[in-house]
Order: sequence, then C-alpha cells, then structure tokens
Amino acid sequence: MISRHLSAIIANLAKQYPVITVFGPRQAGKTTVVQDVFSSHRYVNLEDRETRDMALSDPKAFFQMHPPPVILDEIQHAPELASTIQVLVDEKRHDMGRFILTGSHQPLLAQTVSQSLAGRTAVLDLYPPTIAELGAATLQTDTNALILRGFMPELWRQPELDASAWYRNYFRTYVERDVRKLVNVRNLILFERFVSLLAGRIGQVANLQGLSGEVGVSSTTLAEWLSILEASFLVFRLPPAFSNINKRTTKSPKIYFSEVGLVSYLLGLETAEQVGRDPLRGNLFENMVVADVLKQRANLGKEPRLSFLRTGGGLEIDLILDTNGEKRPIEIKSSMTWHGDFAKGPLRFATETPRATSPSVIYDGEDLDLSNGVLARNFRNFLV
Repeated sequence: MISRHLSAIIANLAKQYPVITVFGPRQAGKTTVVQDVFSSHRYVNLEDRETRDMALSDPKAFFQMHPPPVILDEIQHAPELASTIQVLVDEKRHDMGRFILTGSHQPLLAQTVSQSLAGRTAVLDLYPPTIAELGAATLQTDTNALILRGFMPELWRQPELDASAWYRNYFRTYVERDVRKLVNVRNLILFERFVSLLAGRIGQVANLQGLSGEVGVSSTTLAEWLSILEASFLVFRLPPAFSNINKRTTKSPKIYFSEVGLVSYLLGLETAEQVGRDPLRGNLFENMVVADVLKQRANLGKEPRLSFLRTGGGLEIDLILDTNGEKRPIEIKSSMTWHGDFAKGPLRFATETPRATSPSVIYDGEDLDLSNGVLARNFRNFLV
C-alpha cells in the first residue's frame, strides 16, 4: 500500500472540524485514504443508485439508517445532503470528525459545500501519489517509464496492467459519464479533440482563440470546457507571475495535466522508448515535475501558490514557488547532465526580484549545491 502524506493532515483536522471534505480526481485514492484514516466510521457509497435515491428523497431517514460517524463517498451525486449535514452538525457542534465527505470536485458541489458547511468543514485536495510517495513504497522506475505509467494508484497496485489501456478506459469513462453531467457537449468527439490538443500543448501558454479554429467551436465554448476539465481535476492552470523586472510580462496561464500518464496516452505513446524519442519529452518531464510540486503543496493542506514568469526582456522562469512572501525561482530540465546555463534564469530572478530565495534547478541528474547559491536537485529528491 502506498502511504499518503495527506493522511496525517486529514486525521489532525478531523480533531478540529466536524466535517472533512476531500476532493480530487477519480481513482486518485480518496476512498482508500479516508477508509484507512477513519476505519471505525460507517461507509456509504453514493454511487449506488438505491442508496443515492434514498439520500435524495428522504435525507432524514437516510441518516437514521447511516448515522454518524460516517464516510459519504462520491458526495457529488447528492450535494443536497449538505444542508441536512449542517443541521446535524449544529445539533452537536463540538463533536469533531463526524462526517467525512469525498467527491470529484464539481462546480455545484463546491458551491453547496462552501455555502452550507462554511466554518464547519476543512476542505482538502487529494491527487494521485507524489514521486516521493511512490519512492517510499519502492515503486519507482526509470524516468521514461514513469512518465508513461503515471501515478494512478491502481496502476501501481497491479503492475501487470497495461497503462495505455487503463488510461483509455479512464478517459472514455470520464467523457461518457462525467462530461455529460457537467456540461452540454453536443459533440463529444470535438471535446475529445480539444483535450488531445491540450495534451500536445502542455507547458505552453493557453491560446483558446487559436485552438478554436482547430477544434471547430468558439473560444467561449473552449473556455467553458477548460473550466470543466479543471473542476474535474484533469488539468490545472499555472498562472503568470507579475514581476517588477519588466512590465511586459505574459498574462495568460499555462496548462498542465494533473496526471502525466494520461498525457502520454493522449499523445499516443505506448512504450517507454517512444517517450524517450518523442519531441514533447521535455514538456512531459516538465508536466510531471510541476504536477508533483502542486501535489506536494496539496499534501501539506496548503494553497499551491505557484506561477511562472515570461518577460519581454527574455527572462523565463518555469516555476515560482511563493511561500511566506518569499519567491523561489525554479528551472526545470529533463537532462541527466548538468549545464551551467540551467542556472542563468533563476540567478537573474534572484538578483533582480525582492525577497527571492533559493534559486533552484530540477533535472534528472545528481544533486548539486553550487557555489553561486543555486540548488540543483534530481526530480526524485525535490521537496517543497
């Protein structure tokens, strides 16, 4: 079993809040984690139609049959339960950890939870395992194979599974079930084309106007589709940083996928050798690293506070981590060999930016502590 760092955060917050809400993509391990942490709680899966129908038609009877402490899995199928949970919480306001909710993050669900359970719930995001979590379970492999297989727990629990076939089923299920519920997509083929085109542009500044012509729908529709992909945790935006170095900075976000294995599938990659030869191999490596930093922040129960910088003066920083008001510039390179040029961007940023700290390079080589203050770290060893 892969030990998840978020488990300790969840257990601690359950002593402070009557409700714990864990959002995250499907198959990321939410159910496994909460059942492990709250092994004495009752468990109810709202994917079950009869259970869901009862919850929606008679919430009072539902909670008489399934009284707290209880885990309500896939709460997005019955977000209306939040108002009843609010009443039950207020009846015993000082009883902590009574309701554990999990769900694939959807706009209606997030809105309902924030309105009905404000001040009563801690909200956490659980992504697939981090590089460090796989390493602690001795489940890592070489870099290209890791990019191909990705980080979904089921693929590591059953190493005999073919990753491409698994992600194909994962994506088809998402498109045919979740997308139909979330948005009115008249032509699912066009939606799939849009997702595939995004996969081919990972780590690039989003240009929905340009994609509009390739997909064959308006940029307004693409913006709506992108929001759905974000709400489902399939993709995330890396916002641009605002710098005093040069006012002419890029103002559009970059797009990354939460799961690099899904990107590999969408690009048609089926073997580690193909990953190694692919023109987007560097982009795939960057996606893996940026997503891992995002996951590490989430595992600490913290906001990402991540951005990138691209100025008219030629300065590019792949990733900026903003913690406690200090900005850490990070360059990401897929190379296994160190080159001095890797440090130029982070060093310039550190020199010209107030409160910049620890200029860093994440790559596939050996850990180095350089005399100029740059920290070079193998991607397997980088911790926020």
